[in-house]
Amino acid sequence: MAVNFAQWGNDLYTGRRSYDIVGRRTRWFVISGVLVVLSAILLFKPGLQPGIEFRGGSEFTVSNASSTDQQPAVDAVAEVSAEEVPRVTNVGTSSLRIQTAELTSEQVDQVRTALQEAYGVGEEDVASSFIGPTWGKDVSNKALLSLVVFLVLVSVVMTIYFRNWRMALAAIVALFHDLVITAGVYAAVGWEVTPATVIGFLTILGYSIYDTVVVFDKVRENTAGVTDQTRSTYEERANLAVNQTLVRSINTSVVALLPVAAILFIGAFVLGAGTLRDIALALFVGMIVGAFSSIYLATPLEVALREREPAIRAHTERVLAARARLAAGGVDGDASQEEVAVARFTGQVRPGGHQGPAAQPRRKKGRR
Repeated sequence: MAVNFAQWGNDLYTGRRSYDIVGRRTRWFVISGVLVVLSAILLFKPGLQPGIEFRGGSEFTVSNASSTDQQPAVDAVAEVSAEEVPRVTNVGTSSLRIQTAELTSEQVDQVRTALQEAYGVGEEDVASSFIGPTWGKDVSNKALLSLVVFLVLVSVVMTIYFRNWRMALAAIVALFHDLVITAGVYAAVGWEVTPATVIGFLTILGYSIYDTVVVFDKVRENTAGVTDQTRSTYEERANLAVNQTLVRSINTSVVALLPVAAILFIGAFVLGAGTLRDIALALFVGMIVGAFSSIYLATPLEVALREREPAIRAHTERVLAARARLAAGGVDGDASQEEVAVARFTGQVRPGGHQGPAAQPRRKKGRR
């Protein structure tokens, strides 16, 4: 029988049910590393396709066209400049967008006339605009500056808030992971990178860091004073935090992805190329990758860094050694208080004595 979702979430929070996410961190590191490498390869070949806002050039928009076949637009541009290969995209059901490199005023007029004849529209139905390379370069520099400022502010704020640079480093690595994979998917799809795409990238970074902060906050709560007890290790406390926030992460991701998926569908298949499509793809991919990184990458990486600390490493060894002694021969009268606490926690010692059910076999009942 299927487990009720609410009961499943409650079991995760109380620890009755648990998934060893942090303990299997090597697996998640390998998966993330493979995805990042593949995405990096896609960023080099075929690479991102910068929009006209970044590379500059001339743009023509044909409205109220009787046909949205792209070949007439290609032929119209070829009549004016045989060396020019335009980028033609459909916009909605009766419009097309044609982008070329920089053209002279005379060539712009010739292309407009050719487009009017190719699609049988009036002069008012063909609009043209020009974006200079200086403006595009300025947009690129500002986009890069925005990303750098965001990452610096995130690092500073998280270091101050958690008083732990390891959490800040793990969060930055997760953000880099999300950004590279999202950009790689964008390169694989082949859609142009526009200012709307950059906005989408920055938005998913904010979403990802928010999700990571929620998980880290629970990790900090669970691991407070962890070295003062011997019931569980730092890794186990952190894994409990991930399990406790798992349902919240799933719910938040699903609720956020549903409207974004609808926007992506409408933008890509109904309205055609445009701002909605550009930003929705970045959001859709980024939210999925961000949810993955906040659960399977950020916290496991933070634990790997913390276990390098002598105090945490010594505490882990002490807990595991106590459990090993307990499993080997139980707890005798000379056991330390720490070993007794571990035994009681694992159910092998009763509060009233040093030996419990694990050490004292039950007597079979019989008739006298």
